[in-house]
Amino acid sequence: MYGYGYGMGYGYGYSWTYLLVIVGLIISMAASAKVRSTYSRYAKVRSKNGITAAQAAQTILQGAGIYDVRIEHIAGNLTDNYNPTTKVLNLSDSTYGSTSVAAIGVAAHECGHAIQHQTNYAPLNIRGAMVPAVNIGSTISIPMILIGVLLSYNQTLITLGIALFSLTLLFQLVTLPVEFDASNRALRILDNSGLLDTQEVSQAKKVLSAAAMTYVAAAAVSALQLLRLVLIFGGRGRRN
Repeated sequence: MYGYGYGMGYGYGYSWTYLLVIVGLIISMAASAKVRSTYSRYAKVRSKNGITAAQAAQTILQGAGIYDVRIEHIAGNLTDNYNPTTKVLNLSDSTYGSTSVAAIGVAAHECGHAIQHQTNYAPLNIRGAMVPAVNIGSTISIPMILIGVLLSYNQTLITLGIALFSLTLLFQLVTLPVEFDASNRALRILDNSGLLDTQEVSQAKKVLSAAAMTYVAAAAVSALQLLRLVLIFGGRGRRN
């Protein structure tokens, strides 16, 4: 029993699945490097309007008829986010007071989420409803799989653990249209409002496109992790 487990689950039989981990690491690092380099490039380009990202965000929100969302300054770099529960749009150190094209693009993207919230954008609502289940799944999925392995490869527990882990991938897949839509809204608003000119909108698009790839990368990494779990543990019961 244990000899088989080490041979097939952790040893030579499945050693090749570590390639999936390596591929995932490369994808994640490449996406992170791309967004950092792209943001850094356009963070040096001052917008011709000379407004700060916080001012741009306020203009966008008011233009959309949103007056109950607070804009707050938070610590960190690129930690910007919109909290639909508290209706707070958080802009990071690298964004809040910056007049760069990159910062204004990021702020506009977060405003896109606030507009999604106001208009009851379905994927955003679905993602929000998934959060409690995803938090539980991400916390107990791996422990449940390990418990199943310790209990003489209890396939019911293992399968349930894999199913819970898959919620993370599902959440990230739902996140993709939310993020792409927020960026598309942001770019249209920046263009139509004149906050950025045509060239600057094109530069902001490069920043937001690079940022969007981090979400694609996260989904790809989760898919590879899920595949590895299925390959190692998924068919164990049928082989015994």
